[in-house]
Amino acid sequence: MNSSHLDESAICEILGINWVDRWLVYKRLQELEIPCWCRINQPLQVQINTPKDTIQLLSVLRQFSQSHQNLVEHLEHCWHCHSI
Repeated sequence: MNSSHLDESAICEILGINWVDRWLVYKRLQELEIPCWCRINQPLQVQINTPKDTIQLLSVLRQFSQSHQNLVEHLEHCWHCHSI
């Protein structure tokens, strides 16, 4: 990674998710190779380096913050848009 790429990175604190979901989000971001830190009784911190990281983070957070029905509707909408 070059230094100009590092200058564009940002550290985000993820607030408003319960501690169980926080650890699940942390584990999923680790699987996606997105740098993150999660300490006991502290917010999840995520390093965003690319637009792809942002999209993946938003997708992971959506899985834990929206109802199953909302996720199904979103997926159906995506399929509909793709088939046009």
